[in-house]
Amino acid sequence: MAITRHATARWEGDLKSGIGRLNTPQSGVFNDTRYGFNTRFGDEKGANPEELIAAAHAGCFAMALSAKLTEVGHPPTFIESRANVELSMDGGPHITGVKLSVRGEAPGLSQEDFARYAEDAKANCPISKVLAAVPITLEVQPA
Repeated sequence: MAITRHATARWEGDLKSGIGRLNTPQSGVFNDTRYGFNTRFGDEKGANPEELIAAAHAGCFAMALSAKLTEVGHPPTFIESRANVELSMDGGPHITGVKLSVRGEAPGLSQEDFARYAEDAKANCPISKVLAAVPITLEVQPA
């Protein structure tokens, strides 16, 4: 059984002065959320594609790690993850990699085992698999 999720984007105008709107009708999280050139390449408030990829990756990774830890009998007390998506402007904009970092607590599990399961989650979460075209690194921080 497949689950389909969707989002819509509408762009009006040229690249630098135009404006876009994002919508996620199923969840309602994005409802005409603004994005544009200055939210992506400048410091103007609004969404941007790289931030959305980072949020998806951080969330997916945390869920995959929680599932793995629970599967091995150590359900986590908490997991905090972060994904930094690197956008290079050299030769035109392109994503050069993702840096994941995680800290968490799973009672009865050593830091070494936590790190091992985190590496497994990084390799196997669906968003990591989609992003396999770029290097993905992982830093495991002590809880």
